[in-house]
Amino acid sequence: MSTFLEIILRTIAAFLLIMIITKVIGKHTITQMTYHDFVSSITLGAITGNIAFNTSLKSWNLIAALITFSGIAFLVAYISIKSRKLRKFFSGKPTMVIENGKILEQNLRKLKFSLDTLNQELREKEIFDIEEVEYAVLELNGKLSVLKKPEFRQITLKDLSIMSPDKAHFPLELIMDGEVIDENINQGGLSREWLFQQLNERGLAVNEVCYAVKGTNGGLYFDLYQDKIKNPTDPE
Repeated sequence: MSTFLEIILRTIAAFLLIMIITKVIGKHTITQMTYHDFVSSITLGAITGNIAFNTSLKSWNLIAALITFSGIAFLVAYISIKSRKLRKFFSGKPTMVIENGKILEQNLRKLKFSLDTLNQELREKEIFDIEEVEYAVLELNGKLSVLKKPEFRQITLKDLSIMSPDKAHFPLELIMDGEVIDENINQGGLSREWLFQQLNERGLAVNEVCYAVKGTNGGLYFDLYQDKIKNPTDPE
């Protein structure tokens, strides 16, 4: 077999393999780049490139390396879903950069995130005055999420019938993946007893709740494992 033909066949094989592996690992690989997603993408790309063009290495050895690393990436993604602590280790966690309208300079330094970059991110969200911002969080995928102060938010139909709160509160996650987040409860000045009282009033147990959060308006939102949706829009 000529080198030219071998490269063509190896390139086709590399393309098919990476398509299959990306499908198995999941959509999050291409929609949001966390730490382990970034490492996985770079490594998978390097191995795939060698499969296609590095004829000095045996293709079967490279394919074995690709499948092995893909298995590791899939295992890490699976473990991250099951364990919140390991998810923080592999993916990191969101970081507050503006709180109650105040810039958290220490957090910016830890993130290697300059004020120029912060202002650029805000301008991309059509915020040219930083005084409009109540909270800003740098998410796991590197994007900035912003909650404006009440007086600078867009008016909705609901706002026309009720008055805006004097002060917004940052959403407080209380339960995630069926586990109570004691750290957030303590920071919010709440207690486990209060949370269990809220659950009892709704006839719920902790292990039935996938996600619970206290919203910016102080209201509680509970998402259950059993959503009872007969025809989900995008079942996977």
